[in-house]
Amino acid sequence: MLEPKRILVVTRMIQSCRKAIQYGVLLAQKHHAQLYVIHSIYNPFGLKGWSMGTLSLEKEYEKILLNTKEKLSEIVEAEKTKGMTITELVREGEPTEEILKTIQEKNIDLLVMLAHEEGHLEHLLFGRSNDELVRKMPCSIMLVKKEPGEKL
Repeated sequence: MLEPKRILVVTRMIQSCRKAIQYGVLLAQKHHAQLYVIHSIYNPFGLKGWSMGTLSLEKEYEKILLNTKEKLSEIVEAEKTKGMTITELVREGEPTEEILKTIQEKNIDLLVMLAHEEGHLEHLLFGRSNDELVRKMPCSIMLVKKEPGEKL
């Protein structure tokens, strides 16, 4: 794969996804590629085994989910106003499975995602680390690393 034609950017926590989206936009412009941005969210309260009262936590999760969708849309819309065509995808489910399904459905050539490890909250809300996804990846991957001292 020398020239990607379909690029998928994976976003997780909104504060950290802007840099990955910027890389995706630059690559899509350079190669005249289709650009997709996926935000895969996983509901930890849908798991069996939660025995404590989780209603208030579930409501807080729903607020975070709504806020995340709105902020992702803002970031994507800001890039669209610069003339970029971006297809925004919001999927709920186990993130690795949803991302792999999307790669198959959209025939993705290149996946762009952050290289940093997730924090405990991000791990709870958005699923497992990048390691699982990288091991199962059927296409090329670009990992975006933060610079020392850079806040994502």
